[in-house]
Amino acid sequence: MEARFTYYDTPLAATYMKYMMSAGKVVSGSTLPAATQELVKIRASQINGCGVCTDMHTKDAAHAGETSVRLNLIAAWREAKVFTDAERAALELAEQGTRIADAAGGVTDAAWANAAKHYDEDQLAALVSLIALINAWNRMNLITQQPAGDYRPGQWG
Repeated sequence: MEARFTYYDTPLAATYMKYMMSAGKVVSGSTLPAATQELVKIRASQINGCGVCTDMHTKDAAHAGETSVRLNLIAAWREAKVFTDAERAALELAEQGTRIADAAGGVTDAAWANAAKHYDEDQLAALVSLIALINAWNRMNLITQQPAGDYRPGQWG
């Protein structure tokens, strides 16, 4: 597959990408656990079918020490015993926040309340921001058909 568009070849797109990367740094510098951040990015990317993001975040997570068992079970997290209650709450919020169009009310009060049991307000802000950001990245990559498979951990910062 060939990409339809290269982000850094156009001044407007390159500037936009700079701000997307800055937003990501705000979230990655938060107190939301790094492992949870990667799980959320992977799950949203799986749902959206974004190969380049799934490739990137599974490799980054493995490089950071995430186990293959947990990585392989993200798509089936409800049935897996390898995730904490807090991670499960984040994954549920990520799924509902990604599948907004599939559910007539968006994110349920129950999913929000469960996440709020495990994360403080700053962490919730980081989690919501992360879900929005990874969905934006997924859409940009899918629209422009960015190819997957050759990402190296840490390649894009």
